[in-house]
Amino acid sequence: MKAGFLQSNADSLGLGALKGPEVLAVSELVRRIAGLLERQFPLLRVRGEISNLSVASSGHHYFSLKDRQSQIRCVMFRNKAQFMGFRPKEGDMVEVLAQLSVYEPRGDIQLQIEQMRPAGQGDLQLQFLRLKQKLQAEGLFDQERKRVLPELPRAIGVITSLQAAALRDVLATLGQRMPSIPVIIYPASVQGLSAPKELIEAFRQANERKDCDVLLLVRGGGSIEDLWAFNDETLARCIASSPIPVIAGIGHESDVTIADFAADWRAPTPTAAATQSCPSWQSLERQLQHVAQTMQLRWQTSLRRFEQHTDRLARQLKAPSERLQERAEWLQRLSLRLRPPDLDRLGEALALRARRLGQALENTMKSRESQLDVFSKQLELLSPQRILERGYALVTDEHGRLVRKATALAPGDMLDVSLAEGLIQVEVTGTGD
Repeated sequence: MKAGFLQSNADSLGLGALKGPEVLAVSELVRRIAGLLERQFPLLRVRGEISNLSVASSGHHYFSLKDRQSQIRCVMFRNKAQFMGFRPKEGDMVEVLAQLSVYEPRGDIQLQIEQMRPAGQGDLQLQFLRLKQKLQAEGLFDQERKRVLPELPRAIGVITSLQAAALRDVLATLGQRMPSIPVIIYPASVQGLSAPKELIEAFRQANERKDCDVLLLVRGGGSIEDLWAFNDETLARCIASSPIPVIAGIGHESDVTIADFAADWRAPTPTAAATQSCPSWQSLERQLQHVAQTMQLRWQTSLRRFEQHTDRLARQLKAPSERLQERAEWLQRLSLRLRPPDLDRLGEALALRARRLGQALENTMKSRESQLDVFSKQLELLSPQRILERGYALVTDEHGRLVRKATALAPGDMLDVSLAEGLIQVEVTGTGD
């Protein structure tokens, strides 16, 4: 170190030309050293590996940055740490913007961190933004290109690594929601240089085999380097052109990749992707119960309407003999009012009319009887007996009340089960949802 530099530092510390033996308190010496360092070293950019990381309950981060030869203590206060955008961990390579300072209680030199990011993230983030802008300008992410997810897929495909924890989460979720739907796994690496090619090959196989109605592209969280395979341009175009709808569940909710934009649906996590791929069997059961209740109400309403219509027709019908009797009486009254010289002629006319009237009444009766037969057949189709003959049963309790809910029963209750032919009595031994 040059003599001039030593002299200038001595002057900064207030030691003059080292002529006088000025005695300083330790705190004063540390304070002067801190002031000298802060003036000599403005904000610095430092790259290193995180070591001995500790996050206090206050939110402050304490750790060391090291390389192969040296290390230095660091502190990042909560008001700066909350804007990092990622969660640092032991062994991470990071770049920091920091102020060199001294921790006066121990006299330790430390870096006071202002900003921190994963090493190399700046370049990767720039590549990510450029590719996103390019594909977005081509319309690859347009909402009009997105395909509609199937309401109830016949099979679900999963593209991920066989060793991924995300695969176990997805299988567990699908097993709970809809265990009857087959799950087809198309294995591929989800990290590393070969991952994009393997993922593209998995999509090719799935689209050629056409074994499933929806594809889940999933993996767990990680750094931007860990997820970089999902920012591949060729993979994004493969996802966008897939005939099978794609749900992307990559990383955590804060992780965003190009594959998320290219997919038809983005889920915040792999588990959420599984949830969005199919309904739960409980929700389908509730829908079926609602449909069954609606159909029963409509059937009962239609049956009552047909019964009322039949009653009206029955009241309107009269026997042919009664109609003929009424006509004969009417003719007789007319004949009494006729003049004697015209009785023969009028009698013939009346006889002719009587024959015509009888024929008309007979035709009317046949038409009404035909209508009545049609309505009877319709009523017979809606008859509860016909429903029982299709395999249904009518269940009543010991008071003759219809049983519609299992929750209304208790073990030991006696029930009457009416079948298409005969009646059986059963005892309730247990109930379920």
